[in-house]
Amino acid sequence: MSFSTGGLFLNESVEFASLHREDEAWEETQARAVKEGTTQLPKDASNTRSIREIKNRVSTLTAEELAYFVNEADRADQKALLWLACCRAYRFVREFAVDVLQDRYLSYQLDLPLESFDIFFDAKAEWHEELAELSTSTRLKLRQILFRMMREADILSEHKEIQTYLLSSKLIAMIQSNTPEEQNYFPGQTWEGS
Repeated sequence: MSFSTGGLFLNESVEFASLHREDEAWEETQARAVKEGTTQLPKDASNTRSIREIKNRVSTLTAEELAYFVNEADRADQKALLWLACCRAYRFVREFAVDVLQDRYLSYQLDLPLESFDIFFDAKAEWHEELAELSTSTRLKLRQILFRMMREADILSEHKEIQTYLLSSKLIAMIQSNTPEEQNYFPGQTWEGS
């Protein structure tokens, strides 16, 4: 549940991913980014935390996805790749995307009230003690950040309505060649695999 920092970090993620060298461990890239102050974030503890979260997300991308993200993708595909990376990095976000976003979208309930997070969180907390132990303020912060990430990724409109997500054919091909069921993280994109 470490996604309580920032939002999608689009510009910072592109900048961070551009720093990464193919033969380098992600931790080395992270250390260099913090030391050189290469992101637009202020230099302090929040900068270190934010860069760590960016690393946790961006490092989930395959070499092909990373190259596309840095060199070719337009803004829409960059946002989609970061949403995909968030879903890969955080199990809670991934399950929320499939169990809440996709289900509501497919049942034509396109509004996404804040209570949908609370209901989902409560259901997960029954099975995961670490969630049940989170303070109310942490829980509210997680909800705020998740909704911010979804807005910044264009998953949600400013009015908290789930939007149909149109992935480019190139991005669909990359997802299908890797883990096709990950299309389900995007409202309106479904994969009916075996």
